[in-house]
Amino acid sequence: MVRYVIDASVAVKWFVPFKAEEAHVNQALRLLDLFLHSEISCYQPPHFIAEMIAVLPRLCPEQAAACVHDLLNMDFRYLETTEVYAKACELSLSLKHHTFDTLYHAVALNTAGAVFITADEVYFRKAQSLGQIARLQDFEGLGI
Repeated sequence: MVRYVIDASVAVKWFVPFKAEEAHVNQALRLLDLFLHSEISCYQPPHFIAEMIAVLPRLCPEQAAACVHDLLNMDFRYLETTEVYAKACELSLSLKHHTFDTLYHAVALNTAGAVFITADEVYFRKAQSLGQIARLQDFEGLGI
């Protein structure tokens, strides 16, 4: 089964797809559909839900509680190991980037065959040479 790590910049599009400023919503919804139909598996860092809880009330206050409930009922696999934290710290230092973002990439780098999908262009440009990372806008070309 194909393994992905989906960051909050992608997952938020599942809940606010009709906001004009949201780009590449179709790719995000395709990922969600594949995940919900067990065609892909998603590995997440331990802070994923907390990060989503920080964003959803601001973007969709009326639906935030229902969105969080939906997230909590999804079958994500969480990876919280010493290796993940060490790699996230290493990435944060070498890329001069926030650790919460590097944790997603660290999960991918510590999960055999996993690809980190992000809509964060700044992080992608910094980290693309490290591998196991793809932009959401390129998702259709990833073989699914």
